[in-house]
Amino acid sequence: MNRKIIHGMGALAASAVLWCTASPLQAQEAQKKPNILFIVSDDTGYGDLGPYGGGEGRGMPTPNIDKLAEDGMTFFSFYAQPSCTPGRAAMQTGRIPNRSGMTTVAFQGQGGGLPAAEWTLASVLKRGGYHTYFTGKWHLGEADYALPNAQGYDEMKYAGLYHLNAYTYADPTWFPDMDPKLREMFQKVTKGALSGNAGGPVREDFKINGQYVDTPVIDGKEGVVGIPFFDGYVEKAAEEFLDEAAKKPDEPFFINVNFMKVHQPNMPAPEFEHKSLSKSKYADSIVELDTRIGRIMDKLRETGMDRNTLVFYTTDNGAWQDVYPDAGYTPFRGTKGTVREGGNRVPAIAVWPGKIKPNSKNHDIVGGLDLMATFASVGGVPLPDKDREDKPIIFDSYDMSPILLGTGKSERKEWFYFTENELSPGAARVGNYKAVFNLRGSDGQETGGLAVDSNLGWKGAESYVATVPQVFDLWQDPQERYDIFMNNYTERTWTMVTISEAIKKLMKTYVEYPPRKLQSESYSGPITLTNYERFQWVREQLAKEGVSVSMPTGN
Repeated sequence: MNRKIIHGMGALAASAVLWCTASPLQAQEAQKKPNILFIVSDDTGYGDLGPYGGGEGRGMPTPNIDKLAEDGMTFFSFYAQPSCTPGRAAMQTGRIPNRSGMTTVAFQGQGGGLPAAEWTLASVLKRGGYHTYFTGKWHLGEADYALPNAQGYDEMKYAGLYHLNAYTYADPTWFPDMDPKLREMFQKVTKGALSGNAGGPVREDFKINGQYVDTPVIDGKEGVVGIPFFDGYVEKAAEEFLDEAAKKPDEPFFINVNFMKVHQPNMPAPEFEHKSLSKSKYADSIVELDTRIGRIMDKLRETGMDRNTLVFYTTDNGAWQDVYPDAGYTPFRGTKGTVREGGNRVPAIAVWPGKIKPNSKNHDIVGGLDLMATFASVGGVPLPDKDREDKPIIFDSYDMSPILLGTGKSERKEWFYFTENELSPGAARVGNYKAVFNLRGSDGQETGGLAVDSNLGWKGAESYVATVPQVFDLWQDPQERYDIFMNNYTERTWTMVTISEAIKKLMKTYVEYPPRKLQSESYSGPITLTNYERFQWVREQLAKEGVSVSMPTGN
């Protein structure tokens, strides 16, 4: 876990020595800390993009993302978390979301968010002298302590606090049947695009709604920007930052750019309507996403800073197939919200000129959790052993720099999959074998060649297997169709020895490093009369906290 960083830093230093012999200019750049440009899209399907068999072949060309893959490394076993908030929390903190309490999406007005005690990519890199900047979707809470400018970012510009559909709740043209009092509440509590500097006040630049409107200022006052135009402001903020950063070549920077595309409802900006081959809203939005990423990369190259910048692109979770046709595509089983591969395996590409070999491909088990150790390693910053409140902390992050630099393999051998309320994983992968305990989203369908996964996602009931899990060989069966645990031909009961040991080691860490309180809760089952009568703690909980039944917002 966090101790793995030491090996990667050594590999990076060795690479720098080799590059120092190349030329005076390369030597000068090698001695400087690399800049880091981290781009995140929303709900982008594994099969949407050109490097993963999508792109033009699916009616949505992605030439700019294709170029990223040509210039760098494409990951094929890269994992996120199964939904937006935990996915983003895992990337920002390098910790399994149940450690930070960030397992479930909160809706506007609920408050709370990423605990102040957590380290983020920005707060860690600031310890190494990095200037840090955030723009776009945050989705990690709305309390003052949870905002980007309170979580290590020197500046946030046009930060959006919620998933995209949240900005339609207060709009009567979207939900005319909503009770007027409820609509009034949403209109009151929904925050628009926020900007501000660390330690300073936060201003609301403009409201966001679900219309084709682009009026950020109205009569000299705060205006409204519709969903179709929001990512244009994110792109603009990123390009303006890069122009300013170019004026300070001796100050390394970390910029986190988060596009709202392609979370539903997909409403492409006007210049991208019908620009995809298939002319659908989702495909048009993929073309928009690709174009905006391309423009940011063009700006990076224009400033000349690309030669010393690690660029990393990924998305927050697997494709949300529940909302088809306004959804991404994945060749894997399942959807966002489940522990199946379809909800967790995502595209990821890294570019670093002179360090990462162009057009390289990687199949190691890695994921968003590993960005913390990796960025800290390339930035020369040791990971803290205490949280920001000086209490012991553990990271679930492995340094990927040996993979990036071509000096070694990933030290990660396992991946754990969780849904909202799980402390023990709903599924676990060790090597090429995966055990699935939580069948949520499968609707009771048996596995096998004719099985149909109905992709119920959050709508599917949590259903845990009895005694033994389903086991799949992800090399031979990446779609999780053939349960081989007790099959009479390929019986693999022995796979649970290593998987059980990995889970056992994980569970021990919760004793030494207790999880934080959940920021919000999903429905976790009924409180029965029997339990009320039997257990004092149930009565005390009801008296103290009442019953929490979350609003089904989707995310």
